[in-house]
Amino acid sequence: MLVIGLTGGIGMGKSTTAKIFRRAGFPVFDADRAVHALQSPGGRALPPIAAAFPGTVGGNPPTLDRGALRATVLADPASLRRLEAIIHPLVQAEERRFLAAARRARVRGVVLDIPLLLETRGERRVDRVVVVSAPRATQIARVLRRGRMSRADVAAVIARQMPDQEKRKRADFVIQTGLSRNQASRAVRRLIETLPA
Repeated sequence: MLVIGLTGGIGMGKSTTAKIFRRAGFPVFDADRAVHALQSPGGRALPPIAAAFPGTVGGNPPTLDRGALRATVLADPASLRRLEAIIHPLVQAEERRFLAAARRARVRGVVLDIPLLLETRGERRVDRVVVVSAPRATQIARVLRRGRMSRADVAAVIARQMPDQEKRKRADFVIQTGLSRNQASRAVRRLIETLPA
């Protein structure tokens, strides 16, 4: 089974590209969705987050104050590392369950949609690295349209991620998503044609 690592900075078009792979028959593990589930009310990540970051979790069922947590970790690199030490092992356990199920189903290949794939040396767990890329102005505009982050928050996240140019250098394939969805879709189809059956 071929394992494709899909990555790229915030707002670069990973979700859209993952949907294209899904429509082509490749099951997709969405690391962001796994994080969201782990941090949802009653989620498995909440007790260790509450212990590490007092005041960010409250209520019954326990619920994460995402804004408070974001403000804490964006302002302090040590806090971010502490959060990642909680979240990353839990997400990787979910990934292993996904891969085991895919192997049992004997699928041709799967996609691991992981924003920090290269930052966490996750390329060692995949057969191909696919990076999605778009111009910086497009990237920022996409994230701002979501309405959940300020321009300063977006800049802080981009500054923390590996630069797009470096990600493109380390990719086996680069999908440009800044032109049109059709163009990106054609690029993914061309990529799939090059993969072993």
